Amino acid sequence: MEDIIHVQEKQGREEQMPPRKTSPGKGALFLVLLLALCAGFVGGLLHGRYGVLFTEYFLPSSQKVNEESRIKIISEDSTVVPDLVEKNSKGVVSIVISKDVPKVRSSQDLFFNFPFSSPFNSRPQSTETERRQIGSGSGFFVSPDGLIVTNKHVVSDEDAEYTVILEDRSEHKATVLARDPSNDIALIKIEGAGYPALTLGDSDAIRVGETIIVIGNPLGEFENSVSRGIVSGLQRNLEAGSGQGDFEYLSDIIQVDAAINPGNSGGPLFNLSGAVIGVNVAMAQGAENIGFALPINQVKRIAEQVRVTGKMSFPYLGIRSLVLNDELQKKTNLPFNYGALVLRGETATDFAVVPGSPAEKAGIMENDIVLEIDGKKIDEKHSILYYLGQYAVGDTVTVTLWQKGETKKISVILEERT
Repeated sequence: MEDIIHVQEKQGREEQMPPRKTSPGKGALFLVLLLALCAGFVGGLLHGRYGVLFTEYFLPSSQKVNEESRIKIISEDSTVVPDLVEKNSKGVVSIVISKDVPKVRSSQDLFFNFPFSSPFNSRPQSTETERRQIGSGSGFFVSPDGLIVTNKHVVSDEDAEYTVILEDRSEHKATVLARDPSNDIALIKIEGAGYPALTLGDSDAIRVGETIIVIGNPLGEFENSVSRGIVSGLQRNLEAGSGQGDFEYLSDIIQVDAAINPGNSGGPLFNLSGAVIGVNVAMAQGAENIGFALPINQVKRIAEQVRVTGKMSFPYLGIRSLVLNDELQKKTNLPFNYGALVLRGETATDFAVVPGSPAEKAGIMENDIVLEIDGKKIDEKHSILYYLGQYAVGDTVTVTLWQKGETKKISVILEERT
């Protein structure tokens, strides 16, 4: 009993005692610091060299697979973009636009007027002209015989001369073969053979968040520049302008956050497999990292048609029409606020339905309303011309029509517009 009582009393006394404060000697403090320094040095060295080993032994088993996947992704990602660029950059070209413009009288006049107005529109001009570069763009090969895709707005000037510059800095005169009236797409060609045609992918398989690569000629100075980003959105609709008073409505296009600048127009948008999934077309002014590209599936049929036939054939319906909206529905008291109302023009020869056209053969008449083509609504953002651009001459489409108070479906065989 004494032993037991003695221990209890001792424990009681120890619990009531305040903790002692101790201070290490200088030698002990130096030893602690030295050990900490050595441990930090060795730990940093081993982490860089044997990080995977430490992950294997010290991470919980539930995290090992994720960590190994992350390391693998980082390792692969560090090479996939350089490999893609190395493989595909030779298929991307710069396009220089040249034209005869009035001479500026002196370089001094050009210097003082440049910040405020275009030198070509400044007052000190002569009646003489000179050939000068007035713009630039990008493009890419779609066949080894020199066929190149670009934007229509890059080669829209019929009086200009277009020169294609390859990666090796060689220059080639280009001929414009076709300009698509319903899309911002054009096909040009240079002489020669054996050019590195790029692989065209499937833009219908694009996913938001997917990594993309842009190669082009920004500002007309930095050819084969590379930028990287992700797909920010799909099926965007917008009205794009060149800054010179002309506008074009673009539908179902791709939004990206990669840098797209003037001069990138017409260049390719790649996925990480190295396939072209879009054609760079526009950027948002007053914003950062908002660019747009045309889906490559809108381009494939046109490019193949021009490659085979040397020209672009355009299917047509053969009607004059006015697209309806809420305001026109109220004014005309019609039952629809969408669709294309078939109307006669101002002159006697401006027929509502062109004689002998696919529309006349299918039974479309004046005052009918064309509501849909193959189940897709016609409205201010999606015109008949827009939908017809997705078809080839000879295709059959189903037209939903409002005629004499009834809605009906008819089949129309598309013919070539002459």
